[in-house]
Amino acid sequence: MPTIDIGQELPAFTRETGLATWNRYAAVNDEFVPIHMDDEAGRAAGYASAFGMGNLQWAYLHNALRDWMGDDGRIVSLSCQFRGANTKGMTLTVTGTVTGVREEDGTRLVDLDLAVKDQEGRTLTPATATVALDT
Repeated sequence: MPTIDIGQELPAFTRETGLATWNRYAAVNDEFVPIHMDDEAGRAAGYASAFGMGNLQWAYLHNALRDWMGDDGRIVSLSCQFRGANTKGMTLTVTGTVTGVREEDGTRLVDLDLAVKDQEGRTLTPATATVALDT
């Protein structure tokens, strides 16, 4: 396993938002909620258009971690706060930084600060995670 240092950044994980993505996610999760599919419903809820599911951002956090740690790791914990909606046409990017590395019972644990950000760099979903990596 390669060296992991505090301050190391994860590769960016980027996705475009919009109805096609939300529709695929809704189909898998039976989440055809009007605010996620219809612009008028999104506007009635106070947004510029329909907006993406919070749990889709949660899935993007998982994807970024899985891509980074590969098959030799597992997510021990992940928590986030949904602070902003992703509306049509946004580019969402998950960023992450290693904040701690330790060993417990022969397992390397890595703590991370993560965020889902929009194309202007605004954080929509701050998060923290701990992953276990084979040593």
